[in-house]
Amino acid sequence: MHLEYEDFKKILNIGINLSTGRDRNEILASILESGMEITNCDASTLYLYENGQLTFKIMKTLSMGISRGVDGEAITDMPPVAMKEENVCAYTAIHREIVNVPDVYDSDRFDFSGPKQYDALTGYHTKSQLVIPLENNEDELIGVLQLINAMDGEGNVIPFEKQYHIIIRSLGSMAAIELTNLAYMEELKAQLFSFVEALTTALDERSPYNASHTRNVARYSGILADYICELYQQGECEEYFDQDRKEKLLLAALLHDIGKIVVPLGVMDKATRLGEHLGKVEERFRLLESLYEVDMLRGRITEEEYEYYIADLKSELDFIHKIDTVGFLDNESYERVCRLSMKKHIKENGKVTKYITDKEKDCLSIRQGTLTVEEREVMKNHVVVTEKILSKVRFNKNFAIVPKWAASHHEFLNGTGYPKQLTAEELDLETRILTVADIYDALTAIRPYKTAIPDDKSINMLKRMAEEGKVDSQVVGWLSQALKRRYE
Repeated sequence: MHLEYEDFKKILNIGINLSTGRDRNEILASILESGMEITNCDASTLYLYENGQLTFKIMKTLSMGISRGVDGEAITDMPPVAMKEENVCAYTAIHREIVNVPDVYDSDRFDFSGPKQYDALTGYHTKSQLVIPLENNEDELIGVLQLINAMDGEGNVIPFEKQYHIIIRSLGSMAAIELTNLAYMEELKAQLFSFVEALTTALDERSPYNASHTRNVARYSGILADYICELYQQGECEEYFDQDRKEKLLLAALLHDIGKIVVPLGVMDKATRLGEHLGKVEERFRLLESLYEVDMLRGRITEEEYEYYIADLKSELDFIHKIDTVGFLDNESYERVCRLSMKKHIKENGKVTKYITDKEKDCLSIRQGTLTVEEREVMKNHVVVTEKILSKVRFNKNFAIVPKWAASHHEFLNGTGYPKQLTAEELDLETRILTVADIYDALTAIRPYKTAIPDDKSINMLKRMAEEGKVDSQVVGWLSQALKRRYE
């Protein structure tokens, strides 16, 4: 038998397909199917060399309609092949030699009791075999390909032609190299994710209130991606998240708040308006009590005036304690803060002690929440720092978009977000998912300055934000539906 032009064309196409495979199972299946196609054989088994033995990975027998392991499912009912020379596959692996057996029933070179028992049980007749070691460019054994029952044009079982030896071995080597390269890529990807996990852990460990936020955002993003895939499969959505796209989304989710690593804890964990300043205010009020007592003892004020000042100090400090923790500051309280900021004590030498400093006034004047305008800017700056940090990381081409998604999770569709006031046309679906997941977790989580908001109320708040044109209404709807089904 001589190779024709079409045979060479087929071989070249197989080589191209092997070199472009991105999935391990796809490459493994391609090795087996390509070997069968080139040699026109009826059956084949692919073994992988793992833990010092050959493990069944893929089995195919065309005449019996058998196809196992092609999609990556494990073949658990077939024990691994021990590395003993009497077994033809083990011999091939040990010596890295091609073995061509014209007829297993007419050979005493190897122990073929296994194939013969299989034939007796199934009615199949194993005859010719071609067994090829699979090695990569570093001379490492990847596995063994066993081709069974070559056939002529009439469908008769014949011995394997020797001309196929070098061809199948070459394709096997090519496939082994691609598997090795793929393993390197997977290892690099695993290193990237482990490094990101380490950064995330360092960030979350800074604050007990933020301990699970990053992972929650990744979890909700993953739930959304999976739900979108289901809708796609049902013909209800045009978007689809394959494994690669989902991995990029999850990586962006894990990195979205990395800039918070430089936000002071006094800002990030500020539970009240005054925060760490409250102790200084209390200490100053004790000082003021002493100053007024000295004034009374030195005759600068009367005892009645002293009692008035002490009572006023107590009233103002009680007021400070009260508004320090309220959710919203009303107009009356705001005006009282303004009056309080004007109060001061003046000593005989002219030294002035104000009841509250300008900074403390700013804190107590916060209408809602616990952060001043300045502190909010510090907090908002974390997305700028996120982008700056990630710009120093060399992401490969596949993950190059991740920093953009991560740094844009506070942008709104109507251009009112930050830091760049991007609009809907500039925000990918991945960023929209991160934004909704981030807000949802922030609403439902316990924070120093707020209690957890129930799930249904949080979804309703997101829906209102969608009505205002801030977040994607479709993403909000998907999250609501996915969570309902997940928790039912």
